[in-house]
Amino acid sequence: MTLANPAYADPRRDPIAYGTGDGGAHASAVAWGAIFAGAAAAAVLSLILLVLGAGLGLSSMSPWAQEGASAKALGVSSGIWIILMQLAASALGGYMAGRLRTRWLNLDTDEVVFRDTAHGFLAWSVATLATAALLTSTVTSLVSGGVRAGAAVAGGAASTATAAAASGAASSGADSAKSDGGPMGYFVDQLFRSAKGRTAPASEQPSTAEVTRIFTNAIASGKLPPEDARYVAQVVAQRTGLSQQEAEKRVNETFASLQAKLKEAETAAKEAADKARKASAAAALLLFISLLIGAFLASMCAVYGGRRRDALT
Repeated sequence: MTLANPAYADPRRDPIAYGTGDGGAHASAVAWGAIFAGAAAAAVLSLILLVLGAGLGLSSMSPWAQEGASAKALGVSSGIWIILMQLAASALGGYMAGRLRTRWLNLDTDEVVFRDTAHGFLAWSVATLATAALLTSTVTSLVSGGVRAGAAVAGGAASTATAAAASGAASSGADSAKSDGGPMGYFVDQLFRSAKGRTAPASEQPSTAEVTRIFTNAIASGKLPPEDARYVAQVVAQRTGLSQQEAEKRVNETFASLQAKLKEAETAAKEAADKARKASAAAALLLFISLLIGAFLASMCAVYGGRRRDALT
C-alpha cells in the first residue's frame, strides 16, 4: 500500500501518492515550450513597440525650419525608447517563461530559483537572436558605418583638395570657352576677370587648361612655386590688362583663397565623419546596456513568474 507523503496537505500534489516515485527528479530541467513561448511574446512586443516608436519619431519631425524636435532631442528620446522597449519585452518574455514552465517537485528553493533564472535568460536569448536575425541589415549598417567613420577620422577625411585637383585635371583638356563647374574652375575664372569688368571674346582668350594644371600641382604640394606664380601672372596680365605686379598679387590672393576654401571643406568633412563615429559608438554602447539590462530583467521576471506558478498550483 502506498502512503501519502504527510508533507503534502493536498494529496493531489503528492508525487508518491500519484506513483511518480522520484518526485519528478528525472524530469527535464528545461521547459522549452515555455521558453519559446516567452521568446515569441518578447519578440512580438519588441516589434510592436519598434513600430510605435518609429511612428512617434516621424510625427515629431518636420522639414520646416524651427518646427519639430531637434536632432539632439530625437537622439535622446530614441535612446530612452530603446531602453524602455527592451525592458518591457524582456519582462514579458521572462515572466511568461517562468509562469508557463512545468512544476518541479521535491527540489530545493535555490535550485528552483536557478532554473527559473535560466529559463528567463534562455527566453531572452532566443528572442534576441530572432530579433537580430530580422534586423541583421540594420545592425550591420550601424557597425560598418561606425567603423568607416572611425577609419575616416583616424586616417583623415578624404582630401577635398585632391578631389578638386582631379576635377581640374580632368577638365584641363577642355576648350577655354567651356567652364569647369568645380571649385577649381571658379577660382581660375576669377583670375581672368577684367579690371574693367569686360570679358574678352573667345578668340582672344588664352586656354585656362595650363593654369588649371599649375594650380592642381600647387594644391597637391601645398604651395605655389614663385616661378609658376610669375608665369600665371603673365597670362593674367595679358588677358586682363593688369600690370605684372597687380597680376602676381591677384594670383597669390586667389590661390590663398582656394586653399582656404578647400581646407574649410576638408575640415567640415572630418567633423561630419567624427560626428558619425561618435553617434555610432553611442548607439552601440546604448544597445549593449539595454541588452544587458534586458537579460537581467528577464531572469528576475522568470523567477517571479515561476513563484506565482508554484503558488497557484
